[in-house]
Amino acid sequence: MGNVQQFILPVVLGVVGLIALYLLIFKVLGLRIIGTNEVGVVEKWWSPSGNLKDGKFIALNGEAGFQPDVLRTGIHFKSCLVYKVAKCPLVTIPQGQIGYVFARDGQPLSETQTLGRVVECSNFQDTRSFLANGGQKGPQRSILREGTYAFNLSAFIILTEATDYYINIGNNREVEQIKRMSDDLRAQNGFRPVVIKEGTRNAAGEPIKDPMAIITIQDGPSLANGEIIAPVVGQDPSQPETYHNNFQNPEAFLKAGGYRGKQYQVISDGTYFINRLFASIDIIPKTIIPVGFAGVVNSFVGKQGIDVSGSSYTHGELVEEGCKGIWANPLKPGKYSYNLSAGILTQVPTTNFILKWVQSEVGGHKFDENLKEVTLITRDAFEPTLPLSVVVHIDYKKAPLVIQRFGDIKRLVDQTLDPMVSSYFKNVGQKMTLIELIQNRSEIQKQATEEMKSKFQNYNLELEEVLIGTPSPNGDKKIEEILKQLSDRQLAKEKIETYGSQMKASEKEKELKEFQAKSEQQADLTKSEINIKIQDNVGKAELQKAIQDAERQKTLADAEAYKVKRLAEAEAEMKARLGIAQAIATQEQVNAYGGPQYQVIQDVMTKFTEAIKAGQINIVPNNVVTMGGAEGSGNVNAVESLLAVLLSEKLGVDFKSTAEEGDFAKKMKEDIYRKMNEEKHDNNVKPKEELEVKDSVTENK
Repeated sequence: MGNVQQFILPVVLGVVGLIALYLLIFKVLGLRIIGTNEVGVVEKWWSPSGNLKDGKFIALNGEAGFQPDVLRTGIHFKSCLVYKVAKCPLVTIPQGQIGYVFARDGQPLSETQTLGRVVECSNFQDTRSFLANGGQKGPQRSILREGTYAFNLSAFIILTEATDYYINIGNNREVEQIKRMSDDLRAQNGFRPVVIKEGTRNAAGEPIKDPMAIITIQDGPSLANGEIIAPVVGQDPSQPETYHNNFQNPEAFLKAGGYRGKQYQVISDGTYFINRLFASIDIIPKTIIPVGFAGVVNSFVGKQGIDVSGSSYTHGELVEEGCKGIWANPLKPGKYSYNLSAGILTQVPTTNFILKWVQSEVGGHKFDENLKEVTLITRDAFEPTLPLSVVVHIDYKKAPLVIQRFGDIKRLVDQTLDPMVSSYFKNVGQKMTLIELIQNRSEIQKQATEEMKSKFQNYNLELEEVLIGTPSPNGDKKIEEILKQLSDRQLAKEKIETYGSQMKASEKEKELKEFQAKSEQQADLTKSEINIKIQDNVGKAELQKAIQDAERQKTLADAEAYKVKRLAEAEAEMKARLGIAQAIATQEQVNAYGGPQYQVIQDVMTKFTEAIKAGQINIVPNNVVTMGGAEGSGNVNAVESLLAVLLSEKLGVDFKSTAEEGDFAKKMKEDIYRKMNEEKHDNNVKPKEELEVKDSVTENK
C-alpha cells in the first residue's frame, strides 16, 4: 500500500505541474502561434483606459474591445487575462474575380452616400489608417482585385464568390444582411468583372449580338429636377483625379461631378472591374442602322438648342446634334453605341417601300398592316373593291421633318396617306364604268402617279409609282360574271401566245437535238472533213500533174500532128501534081488517038469484044435490021445504036456536046480541079498553094 502511494504521488505532482505550466505559458503569459496562412484578431477584455464610447467598434486608444492591429505569422504573447485572440484565415481573391468590403466601424455615411469613400489604408489591411483617414462604415466604393490579404475581420467583412469572411459577433441581423448582400452580388455575377463581347448574356440569360452596357450609378448626388439622364463626366485621361476610366474608379467619378442614376455614357467591348454595389449593368445590343435606313434621334438630354428647320417649316423644331430635341441631321447607316435610355431612335427607310391597300398582305416594314382595299362606286352603280400599291420614297435629309411632324411612319400612313389615297380613287371610280376601270388601268395608274406626286410632297414624301390591281367583285355576282368574261377572253389570248411559244420551243428543241447529234458526231465529222481536205489536196495535186502531163502530151501531139500534116500536105501536093501530069499526058494521048470519044468507044468495044468471046455469041446476026435515014448518012446498025445509047447514059458523055474538039479535055480538067479543092479542104491546103496548083494546071494546059 505504501509503495502504491509512493508511485501515484509523483505522477499527480507531475500532472499538476504540467497543468500549471500550461496555464502559465498559454493563459497567464498568453503564448500564441500564428501560422503562415493566418492572422490573429485581438480583442481586449479590460483596460485602464476604459471602454469604447460614441458607438466606436475598434479601440484605437487602448480601450477595451477589438484592437485595430492584427497578429501576423509568428509567436506572440497575449495574456488571456487581458486579451482574446481569434485566428482568422488570410483572404484570397482568385484571378478574374473581385471582392467587396463592408466596414463595421468608421464615420457614418452622408445623406447622399450609399458607399463609403475611398481612403488610404493599404487596401483595408491597415485598420488604424482606415479609421484615422476618415474611412466610413458600411459597404465600400473600393473593391479588391486578385491577391491575398491580411484583414482584420473584426473591422471588415469581406465578400467573395466562394466565401464570406468575417467574425461573428453574435448579431443575427448582421449575419442576415451579409448573406443577403452576398446573394445579390452572386445573382448579378457581381464577383466577376464586366466583360462586353459577342454573346454576352443579359439579365435574362439571353446571349446578345454586338452588346454594350448601360450604367446606372447607385451613389452620389441626385439629378436636378426634370433631368432623367446623368451627363457625361470624367472622360479626360489627362486629369487623373477626375478620370474614372469607364466607372472603374468611383471616387474619381464623383469628384468629376457625376450623378447617380442612368448615365448617358455607355461602355462597349472590353473588360471592366466595376463595383456592382456602385453601378448596375444592363446589357443591351448596339443600335445598328442598316443600309437603306436613316436614324432620326429624339434626344432627352443635352442643352437647349436653336431651331434650324427654317421659317417655312411650321410643324416643330429641329436642333443640332448633342442638344435636347430632334436632331436635324439623322444618323447614317452604321453601328452605334447609342444609349436608348437617353432618347428615341427612329429608323426611317430611305429606299423605296411599298404600301399595300390589301387586307391580306402586309409589307416588310408593317407600315400598312391597317390598310385594306378601297371600296368604289362606279358610274354604272357597281361597288367593287380596288387593291392598290403605292411606292414611296423618303429622302434621308427630310426624314427628321417627317418624324417631327408625324412621330413615326406608321402614324403617317394611318392618319394621312390612307384617307388621302382612298378619297382620290373613290373620285376616280365615280367617273368610270366597271369595264372602263378594268380596261383603262394603265392610264389610271399613270394619271394617278402624276396627280398625287404633289400631294405626297406636301408631307415631305416622294411618290414613285401607283400600282392598281384588278377590282374585286366584293360578293357581287354581276361583277363576278363580267370579270369572268374578261378573264376567259384574256385566257384565250394567252393560250394563243402559249401555243405559239410551244411551237417555237419545239422548233428550238429540234434544233437543239440536231445540234446535239452533230456534236456527238463532231469527231467523225472533223475527221471526215480533214480526210476530204486531204483527198481534195491530193486530187488537186494529181489534177495539176495530169494538166501538166496533158499539156506536155498536147504539145507533143501538136508537134506530131503538125509534122504529119505537113507530110500529108506535101504528099497531097505531090500526088496532085502527079495526077495533073498524068491527066495531061492522058489528054495528050487521047488527043493523039482521035479524041476522047474514040478512046471511050475503043475501050467499050474492047470489053464488048471480050464479052462476045466469052459468051460465044455470033458476031453476024441472022437478021439484019436497018433503020432508015437521011440520004448520005448511011445505014445505021441497031446494035450500034443501042451501044451508043447505053454508053452515053452510063458514062455520062454527051456526044452531042463533045462533038467539037477539046471539050472532053476541058471537062476532065474541071473534074481534076474539083477533086483538088476537096483534097485541099480535107488537108487544110493554103489558098496560096491552091493558086499555085491552078496556075500550074493552066501552064500545063
